[in-house]
Amino acid sequence: GDRYFSNTGKNRSSYKGLPDFEITLIESEVITAFNQQTGSDFHESDFRRNLITTAIRLNDLVGKEFTVNGIKMYGVRLCEPCASLQRRLATRILPDLMGKGGLRAQIKGNGIIHLADKIY
Repeated sequence: GDRYFSNTGKNRSSYKGLPDFEITLIESEVITAFNQQTGSDFHESDFRRNLITTAIRLNDLVGKEFTVNGIKMYGVRLCEPCASLQRRLATRILPDLMGKGGLRAQIKGNGIIHLADKIY
């Protein structure tokens, strides 16, 4: 789940309820390329996205509906890297990840997402 969902503690946020903060996705290929280009060894979870994808161009889903295991979603906008992520990773990421930081999406249905579910 999203760390802002409960809106308590240090995860308090004014973002709760906004459609582009419901779920975030990033391509595993972007993380691999970033690690290779920078000589880093960051784990996928370090990028703080809800879903890690393989073999799909997330930028192409902006403004489109798609499904993950039958759960309808809508690609709201790109999820550009932020200064907060750069501070947590303690490395310069912003130039290398601009336009490649993933996708912010709205969840339009219910269900359970499993490892290796397909995106359509």
